[in-house]
Amino acid sequence: MNCIIIDDEEMARAIIGQMIDNQPDLKLIQEFPNAIEAIKFLNHIQVDLIFLDIHMPDFTGFDFIQSLKNPPKVILVTSDKNFAIEAFGYECILDYLVKPITEDRFIKAIQKAYALNKEVQIKPKSTTDLNLKEFYVNIDRRLIKIEFSKVNIVEAKGDYIYIKTENKNYVVHSTLKKIEEKLPKDLFLKVHRSFIINTKKIIDIEDNSVLIAKDVIPVSRANRPELMKRLNLL
Repeated sequence: MNCIIIDDEEMARAIIGQMIDNQPDLKLIQEFPNAIEAIKFLNHIQVDLIFLDIHMPDFTGFDFIQSLKNPPKVILVTSDKNFAIEAFGYECILDYLVKPITEDRFIKAIQKAYALNKEVQIKPKSTTDLNLKEFYVNIDRRLIKIEFSKVNIVEAKGDYIYIKTENKNYVVHSTLKKIEEKLPKDLFLKVHRSFIINTKKIIDIEDNSVLIAKDVIPVSRANRPELMKRLNLL
């Protein structure tokens, strides 16, 4: 199912976009910070589902729906609880989500869309299925996008992981195992119980350590054979 997001808050668009990415039968084809841009887009492209904010500058979500001759199915996403009764006066509106949205509540909403689309089975995507180029980390209640190609090292320290990129470092409350599942296996390798490295960033290898940027990373004996397989040796 092709879908779009219309919301003037960048953070809200990022959160909804990530939830959409977790569903194999939803495809986010575009997102818009206002309704005017979305209307121009919909004049040329047909979509199956719209995630729509109510309160936006110049044009409310309801104004937007009324401007469309044949609106697709809509899931309202808003921080305002006061328009639920009005919302369900529109046949195209399937559900009314109040921010902050949980994954469970999001799935319940899209089940209604799936039910109208021959009951598509809901299952999470794996990283390899998605062919993603980035991931998001939650830092101080903000979702920060990090591109896989920019990551040098991921290091475990207690209950936290340190993500070191080309330009900036991030501290995230998580485990090495959890982030390892998110990283593409053709690019990253766990070389030590506390380290995952981007194999494309290796500058030098000496004995049981690798140099990435200015960091010397230990390589365990158990993981060294796999590392050597990854290298394009002459």
